[in-house]
Amino acid sequence: MDTLLTMQGIFKSYGNSRALENVSLELKRGSVHALMGENGAGKSSLMKILAGVVHPDAGSITKNGVPLVVRNPRQALESGISTVFQELSVLPNLTIAENIFLGKEPLTRTRSIDRRKMEADTAAILRSLDLDRDPRTLISELSIAERQFVEIARGISANADIVILDEPTAALNAADVKKLNRHIERLKSQGKAIVYISHRMEEVFQVCDTVTVLKDGRNVDTRPMADVTPKGLVAMMVGRPIEDLYPARAKGVGDAVLAIDGLRLTRDSKPISLSLRRGEILGLAGLEGQGQREILRSVIGEFAPHEGRIGIKGTPFDLPLSRAVGVRRMQALGVGYVPEDRKDEGLLLSLPIKRNITIGLHSGLNMLSFARGYQKVVDATMAKLNVKAASSSASVSSLSGGNQQKVLLGRYLAKQAEILLIEEPTRGVDIGAKVEIYKLLREFANNGGAAIVLSRETIELIGLCDRIIVIHAGTAASEMAAQDATEHKILDAALVA
Repeated sequence: MDTLLTMQGIFKSYGNSRALENVSLELKRGSVHALMGENGAGKSSLMKILAGVVHPDAGSITKNGVPLVVRNPRQALESGISTVFQELSVLPNLTIAENIFLGKEPLTRTRSIDRRKMEADTAAILRSLDLDRDPRTLISELSIAERQFVEIARGISANADIVILDEPTAALNAADVKKLNRHIERLKSQGKAIVYISHRMEEVFQVCDTVTVLKDGRNVDTRPMADVTPKGLVAMMVGRPIEDLYPARAKGVGDAVLAIDGLRLTRDSKPISLSLRRGEILGLAGLEGQGQREILRSVIGEFAPHEGRIGIKGTPFDLPLSRAVGVRRMQALGVGYVPEDRKDEGLLLSLPIKRNITIGLHSGLNMLSFARGYQKVVDATMAKLNVKAASSSASVSSLSGGNQQKVLLGRYLAKQAEILLIEEPTRGVDIGAKVEIYKLLREFANNGGAAIVLSRETIELIGLCDRIIVIHAGTAASEMAAQDATEHKILDAALVA
């Protein structure tokens, strides 16, 4: 295959912190190139340079053998480089069509925006991605997964010859990933070069031809995927072998600490009843949009179901709960909630780590109480969770995805929560941080806690959980012990229902 683009000797520093040191990357036509490494390894910095978002301190880029200087994202796009960033950059107050054609709107003869053409072209793009949505729909009305597909659609529709996919499947389930893989194969057949960044190991081996591993801002190695094993790739990334990804399951569980009885998400949906026991990690599986998220959010008042009852350690509540007081009421009973979108719904990005951890402790005080520092609690929590930061005064926005997730979990561990409700516990988190989070959750359960976990990664649910309930149309389609579960069994249960 011909070389399409080469990055050679790239250096980049942010103040005293060196993000990239003498990094090189070569992209071939008709090839998918995996860029792997832990969070903070330099992957995003390298791709931001290629996308024109930041400028290198030293190094060169050549495309088709010709030197290329990319000063901004528009110039990158004009040079045939399109990027789907890890962090969603779609604008919630604009429609799908307006987002996809932002900055490149078709014009009429009178130089006004040709909305009819823009919406017709968007409809065609959405159909090609099997996304059944009106182009005039506001982004704010879409799910996280649908927003991710709009982001992907915008990147692919640019007709660039280099497409950078930075964590494109983080918000997608298995069926959506298969759709995306079909489009990646189509791009390959057209001779395009694709850079694929993902923490989902099985996807990398499915779609990629070559892998480059970065660690601490330096090249580790570049190899054909055929010459690499999953264990060998993990060892290259983290600098050590990881023998056991998931800790041992619970040997025994205690009494029920959370019960859901007769929950109906809508007037027409069938009821669901389930219980969570002390020492247990319970997984909710199923296809996208079947009600897993709404079941979890009904417990804290973030979703208003038609009817139902919940019990927390023997205290009953009628549903729906008030959104204004639901979260606080559950926190007072020892329930912590970790949302999927940690940046918009969970963390206060502009505040330091210590404020994000102690906010739960302060929420339990009355208005006349004196504010407390809790520095010893913060230090102990950061040490326990191995949060990598200069100090507890560092802004949460400066942390990697894995460390941000640990801070959010730390908020409830510091408050000594007994029940955790967790959406996507390792979304956008590298393999090393995943292992740490799995161990933290299992330790939490072994110490008498209990957790309900939602995840689009079926393998994660099988490895992490003790019991799995497959959800279809808002009710339980099947229940199985996680040790007896397989991807096929779970998918079969979700589809047959």
